[in-house]
Amino acid sequence: MTVKTGRTDKTVLITGASSGIGEATARRLAASGHRVVLGARRTDRIAAIAKEIQAGGGTAGHHELDVTSLESMGSFVQAAHETYGRVDVLVNNAGVMPLSMLEALRVDEWNRMIDVNIRGVLHGIAAVLPLMRAQRAGHIVNIASVSGLRVDPTAAVYSATKFAVRAISEGLRQESRDLRVTVVSPGMTRSELADGITDTDVRAAVGGLMDIAIPAAAIGEAINYAVSQPLDVDVNEIVIRPTAQG
Repeated sequence: MTVKTGRTDKTVLITGASSGIGEATARRLAASGHRVVLGARRTDRIAAIAKEIQAGGGTAGHHELDVTSLESMGSFVQAAHETYGRVDVLVNNAGVMPLSMLEALRVDEWNRMIDVNIRGVLHGIAAVLPLMRAQRAGHIVNIASVSGLRVDPTAAVYSATKFAVRAISEGLRQESRDLRVTVVSPGMTRSELADGITDTDVRAAVGGLMDIAIPAAAIGEAINYAVSQPLDVDVNEIVIRPTAQG
């Protein structure tokens, strides 16, 4: 029996790569020998991370990215393709989580979550899918959340966006035979995600739970596992949370 091992030096694009899970994933995959391209709005930050990866012997590039803009996503993907000649993996990681009770009517924050967490994922898929189809190979890793498996007070809209990510991912998986699709659903993870919570009471409550949070590197390790599997093995879903999380 022949095992389709695939490339061990893949070109991996990572959105939301300026901190947290995105940064940790970039560092882990670069350490595994992959070429990583970091995308985010904070260009100074992704440039610094890419420089550190290069100094450690890895291959890394960076490009300004606003996932809510299809044009920006297209430029991000095109730049990586022009530099490396192919796009093997896209990690749709960019996300926001301004939790609040629905009765607070923070409609702008609801729309921001829809734009980043759902449209951002769709924009990523739209930008890479033609290239991956032409290559007859590719891997899209979408970062969801355990909030995509359950709904809690203050998280109704956030959960809705993460349920959507899982639905989009499953639909894409079923439509594909050459493309691998992985959903990674983190639990409490140390990152800047909670910094976007503007409701002071909710932010304090979330902050009180962070003592059990796992490092972002744990999620990067899970993504590395999925990416490193043979081409004929598709790790569809990984749920990873702190042991102490209920």
